[in-house]
Amino acid sequence: MEQETINIITKKDSSPYRFLLVDDSEFARKNIARIVSMIGGVVAGEASTGKEAIEKYQEIKPDVVLMDISMPEMEGVDAVGRIIQEDKKATIIMVSSLGHKDLVKKAISSGAKHFITKPVQVEYAVKIVRSVLEENEEKNKQ
Repeated sequence: MEQETINIITKKDSSPYRFLLVDDSEFARKNIARIVSMIGGVVAGEASTGKEAIEKYQEIKPDVVLMDISMPEMEGVDAVGRIIQEDKKATIIMVSSLGHKDLVKKAISSGAKHFITKPVQVEYAVKIVRSVLEENEEKNKQ
């Protein structure tokens, strides 16, 4: 039922956006993957640590990264900084519980485009992803 009300988001060439999902919780990744598929995106890869996220990003070059803030080995904020260092045009959206406001601010200042709060609400997440992708399209036109 929700699927009927959510518009599919595609690139200009009608191909799907490719997502990298980064969260140490498999449950959270599955939940986010559901949202990605609802908007017509494809999960190009998954990672459970910030360090793994950097490696996967380099390997698959996704269109969008949905990254948790708090993870083992390397925090999401640190991974954002490293990914942005290598690719200034990387599109990263943080996914975080409300208790991490300072880390979210740090992630945004490191290059993340926006954030989605946990527990992830489908309509809200779709709205954020859509607005970030539309903003990217506008920047690429200039």
